[in-house]
Amino acid sequence: MEVGAGLVRDVVDLRSDVSRTARALGFADCRFADARTGLPAERFRAFVEANHHAAMGWLATSEGDRVDVHRIFPSVRSVAVLRMDYGGIVPPSPGPGFGRVASYAWGRDYHNLIGRRLRKLQNRMKESHPTVRTYTSIDSRPVWERAWAEAAGIGYAAKNGNILTPSQGAYYFIATVLLSEPIEPDVPVAARCGACTRCLPACPTAALPGDGSVTAERCISYLTIEEPRAIPVDLRAKLGSWVFGCDDCQEVCPHVGAEHPPVPPELQPHNAWLDLARILDAEDDWLTAVTTGTPLRRASPLRLKRNAAIVLGNQRVGRVSLESASHHRSALVAEAAEWALEQW
Repeated sequence: MEVGAGLVRDVVDLRSDVSRTARALGFADCRFADARTGLPAERFRAFVEANHHAAMGWLATSEGDRVDVHRIFPSVRSVAVLRMDYGGIVPPSPGPGFGRVASYAWGRDYHNLIGRRLRKLQNRMKESHPTVRTYTSIDSRPVWERAWAEAAGIGYAAKNGNILTPSQGAYYFIATVLLSEPIEPDVPVAARCGACTRCLPACPTAALPGDGSVTAERCISYLTIEEPRAIPVDLRAKLGSWVFGCDDCQEVCPHVGAEHPPVPPELQPHNAWLDLARILDAEDDWLTAVTTGTPLRRASPLRLKRNAAIVLGNQRVGRVSLESASHHRSALVAEAAEWALEQW
């Protein structure tokens, strides 16, 4: 009887220690899901089969791991889901010639920031619970973090494809810690979009079908970050001033409050607006150097230049830089610059 009581106490202590440590490390929330909970494999499979993942082939090749977490961590019994807030008030636009960046990419690379904190959490768990094994992820391993966030009650899958916390919005990163011990799970959050469809018409490229999925090949975030080829001509004007990512579908959500939660200094708006002519005129090596350690690095110098040219064309400024870029060694950049020059 005493042994059984000890086991229960250890599990309760583990839950409390993980949650308390996560909050001490700057995470805004920590909730738990039972690893035996089946994830909606049909939903993921339908997304892939419809080719809505576009050129993100790794989503298709890792489908099995994403829907069955036991394939990557066989001893998993529970999943801790952690939330870290980002964003805040958008700095005012410096004016024509500048391109806007999605709020998640305003500061340092969140993979590095959150990764360091997850390692600290793992180390503390080793000290206090040496028999517990862990596996962490933050958007770069084949773990379906969003689905686990739903299962743990962090939020629900909204019509814009984000995990949304009622009355708080969706401006946050999601990380997971797979644990080898069972922990009492939290209760999922009921969907509260209701009849609201504000996000659907707010998407300039009609990338939101309304069922909670995102048609990646039309999404501005995908087009400006992941798309390696030329952006379709019929979608270029719809980018507006977005040079990296997009927040349009989030900004109109009624669950986003007027008060913004505090965010770590590393995620403050250091790169909310980018000087487009400077990007076009810069050497690729310089762009690589100044974007290293930030989410902007994901787009690569050539994609940033392509995006900058399109936004300058939409704003009808920067002709000198565009004329020079129209002779760029990369056909991707040169073609975008030629298109932009035709917009006058």
